[in-house]
Amino acid sequence: MEGLKFIDTPALILDKAVLLKNIQEMSALANKAGVKLRPHIKAHKCSKISNLQIANGASGITVAKVSEAEVMFSAGIKDILIAYQLINTEKINRVISLIKKGASISCLLDNLCQTKKLNNAAKENNLIIDTYVEVDSGLKRTGLEPEDVVGFVNELKSFDGLRFKGILTHAGQVYGALKVNVPAIGHQEGMIMEKVAKSLENAGFVDFEVSVGATPTVKYSAYNPKVTEIRPGNYVFNDAIQVGLGTAERDRCSLKVLTTVISKPAPDRIIIDAGSKTLALDKGAHGTEVVTGFGIVNGYPNLILERLSEEHGVIKVSSAGKVPAIGDKILIIPNHACPVANLAEELILIEHGKENESWVIDARGKNK
Repeated sequence: MEGLKFIDTPALILDKAVLLKNIQEMSALANKAGVKLRPHIKAHKCSKISNLQIANGASGITVAKVSEAEVMFSAGIKDILIAYQLINTEKINRVISLIKKGASISCLLDNLCQTKKLNNAAKENNLIIDTYVEVDSGLKRTGLEPEDVVGFVNELKSFDGLRFKGILTHAGQVYGALKVNVPAIGHQEGMIMEKVAKSLENAGFVDFEVSVGATPTVKYSAYNPKVTEIRPGNYVFNDAIQVGLGTAERDRCSLKVLTTVISKPAPDRIIIDAGSKTLALDKGAHGTEVVTGFGIVNGYPNLILERLSEEHGVIKVSSAGKVPAIGDKILIIPNHACPVANLAEELILIEHGKENESWVIDARGKNK
């Protein structure tokens, strides 16, 4: 902590060595499985990290929003999948603009209403847009039921402004599971997509992508013989949820929140200067039960981050052991790194325990 004592708090601290290790390990997994790696950047929203992923073997990136795609394209990244249903004309026009500037954009489909809109825009601009069709593999959010995919892809043949590129799924239900159930969900994700892929092949479709994605499941779904592409996102950082699911150990959490103890009003209560506007109130998407409190207090197993106000964190001293003094700085592993990155302006990179440089989170707040 000596190397961090002059950093103002609260601040997002990124261990560069751990970040690189996480990126390289996922690239190695993709290579071993013989699949493309198209990471989702919504976890970090930082173009420097995206370019680091590309430099380490990623074939392209995945984004959730057009505004994220615009930032990443401005940073030199051209191969972008927008894994979100685009229905607004304004958003579709922005996609058209990116394509005309040289971006290679793929869009996501799961209904004919948006398909017609996207097709009309493509034809009006003399373009052919690549599209993935989303399959629901258990999350029950967006996506077609597996048995409906072949019929939908057959209908795409009549839309000559669009080109079928592949099928895609996200087994996000894993975030509501217990650690013991993660492998089964990952294998099921792969098997559902394998079944859909075989149905498409039987219908005459060939050479299409089969894309899966969720950090906890890819180590299982990536090895399915029909899967061609994986889209994990959180793995660059990892967080308390990934630790709880058994996806990562604490020492593989590259992102931490540096915060200062500002008060100790009672022997069992410690107050820090990081609240919900830094750590977020997220206890995990989709009903997860694998976290306690609002983050892991690094190096203090007897402390629980029990409550958050907007600018205050309330830590409970749960048992005997060392505790920080007023003015001390401590590190918190956030429950869910994705919203935490979206709340901050910069990442402070640490090398060998000391501040090295800062990276702007240039796609933070880009939600359109």
